[in-house]
Parts: sequence; structure tokens; C-alpha cells
Amino acid sequence: MSFMEFSEEQIMIRDLARDFAKNELAPHSQRWDQAGWIDDGVIKKMGELGLLGMVVPEEWGGANVDYVSYALAVEEISAGDGAVGAMMSIHNSVGCGPVMNYGSEMQKREWLQELATGRAIGCFCLTESQAGSEAHNLKTKAVLQDGKWILNGSKQFASNGKRAKLAIVFAQTDPELGKKGLSAFLVPTDNLGFIVTRVENKLGIRASDTCAITLDNCIVPEANMLGPRGKGLAIALSNLEGGRIGIAAQALGIARAAFEAALTYAKERTQFGVPIIEHQTIGNFLADMQVQINAARLLILHAASLKEAKKPCLSEASQAKLFASEMAEQVCSKAIQIFGGYGYLEDYPVERYYRDARITQIYEGTSEIQRLLIARSLKELDL
Repeated sequence: MSFMEFSEEQIMIRDLARDFAKNELAPHSQRWDQAGWIDDGVIKKMGELGLLGMVVPEEWGGANVDYVSYALAVEEISAGDGAVGAMMSIHNSVGCGPVMNYGSEMQKREWLQELATGRAIGCFCLTESQAGSEAHNLKTKAVLQDGKWILNGSKQFASNGKRAKLAIVFAQTDPELGKKGLSAFLVPTDNLGFIVTRVENKLGIRASDTCAITLDNCIVPEANMLGPRGKGLAIALSNLEGGRIGIAAQALGIARAAFEAALTYAKERTQFGVPIIEHQTIGNFLADMQVQINAARLLILHAASLKEAKKPCLSEASQAKLFASEMAEQVCSKAIQIFGGYGYLEDYPVERYYRDARITQIYEGTSEIQRLLIARSLKELDL
């Protein structure tokens, strides 16, 4: 199968997500951006459509689709609203993923079906103020006492942090072991001691709630440890490919929305007696944007195909994420240029696309980290 030939099921999923984005997301995206919140009703609808547990098996309430379908759906949703795309990608990858891959049968029964159907949204509490890319350098601690874990510390940049019903929290259980002393926990967000201390005001994806979290003597049962003790770092890093494919698809969707807005405007706006698309400079802008978008999509679908085939794809996912995220900023910037002064106004969507695109170079691994990983993989390349 070439990367642009899709099965009937993949086309159906893509078109379902496209129609939903066009009718249910795009008309409201500016209002949600200004309010800093996605309407609860649209999250419920996404759950009912299977968009919030896409790669989860059907026995746990998921849609059980392939990773190519997943990437296509994230692109479409992100074209409708980048913030919703962020919520969807993060929930699917680091919300559902760790519970699906490391949860006990009891944990899956309690949480996975809730997550996969969108009745519960998940958040991923790994990053701390001093530990971003250096994921193992955590100060949050978990102490086992009388059959319960007591968690204390603080987390930063927890996407879905206010909306979530379940947090996956990483803490040091054996600090003397360094990176081998890190463990993961399932923490219901209504627990005493799980405190959303701040919802961040951000440049872009404003409707996606990004939060600072405090854990103040937050108690969970011993059974709420996710996976084996000391395997927290492995769990945290286990879904890098899926997470990066999702963010790459988000960046692609935002860029495509900006391109389509600019193309429509260029056909309608006249200067010197002709539509501005007929001016060579504008035509060249649009040609370059189209090439970059198509190139990013091929990288994403290639990584998704490898992921679905259960083949190693860390480098390919990093390449897709690196290229798509940097492409998105360039395309959105050119879209503003095509709109001229109007592109700088909130009356037109391209200024929001530009703001939304910027984060994709930072979260799920910065561009610098992606280059580091790609360069590392080159050492093993057999020419």
C-alpha cells in the first residue's frame, strides 16, 4: 500500500473526523479560544464517536483502529480546532496508552473503558519545573505507609489537568536508585491532596487546559501503582512513537487549515485588477506551503504504518514530529503574510493557527530532542 492509498475503513474514519471537525469544531473554535475551555458537550460527542479511545481494543470500549486511521483522524480534528486536537492526541496516547499497556486487569476494568469512551479524560503528570526533557530527574516522592502510597510534590504543564478524572503521576519510590527508582501511579483527580494550583495562560491552544498540579499528602491504595515498582521511566517513555505521531498530525492539521484559509483568500482578494493568487510571489508561497504539507503527511503516515506493523519507528516518529511541527509554523506564518494586515487580526483565523502551531515544537519532546534522537539513530545506520 502506498502512503496515499487508504482502505475503505480508513477513508470512513477520516471523513467522519473531517465532518465532525467542520460542523462541530471549526464554528466554535474562536469562542473556545477566548474562553480558554472546550465545551463539555463536544468532548462527550467525541467519546461517542470513538475518537477518544482509537487504538484501544473493543473489549475495553475502544474503537480498535490502526495507527494510520488514528493519524488521519487527529489531522482532521486539529484542522477544525488545534486545541481539541491537542486534547485528543494527549488523551489517546499518554492517557489511554499507559493503562492499556501496563494496567492490571483490575485497573483496566476500573479505568480503561471510562477513558476509551471519553467518560473520563486522562492527564499525564510527569514534567516538573526542574525536569522537562530530563524526565528521570523528579523530586515528587511516593512513600508506602500502611498499605497506601502517599504522594508529595508538584507537576508542571499537565495537559487536560483541570478536565481530567484520572492522572497518571510519576514519583520517586526509591530515590537512591536514581532513574530505576521512578514509579507510576493512577490517581483519581478528586482525591484529597490532588490540587490544580493554576491553569496556565498560554500563547496558543488556549482552550486546552494546561495546569500546574500540587500533590499534598495525596493518598492512593497500594494497588494503584501502575506497572512494576521502579519501571516508571520505562512507562513514561513507552509511548513516544504514538505520542509524537499524534503531535505531528496535530501540527499537520493546523498547517492545513491555515493553508486552506490562505488559498481561499488568495482566490478572492484582488490587487492590481487580478486575484492575488495570480501574482507570482503569492503563488510561490502557496506552492511551497502545499509541498511542505504533503511532505509532512508522508512522513507521518510512514511512521504510523511502521507503528501499526509493530516495527521500530522511534527515529521515523521523531522525523515526522520534527518536520511537521517546524513546517506548521512556517506555513502559518506565510498564511498571515498572504492575508496581509488582516492576518494579524483576531477577526481572521490565521493568527490563531499561528499561535496554536508553535507549541508543537515543544511538547512531546522539543525539536532539539528530536534532532538528538535522530542523530543517535544514525550511528546504527548500516550504509
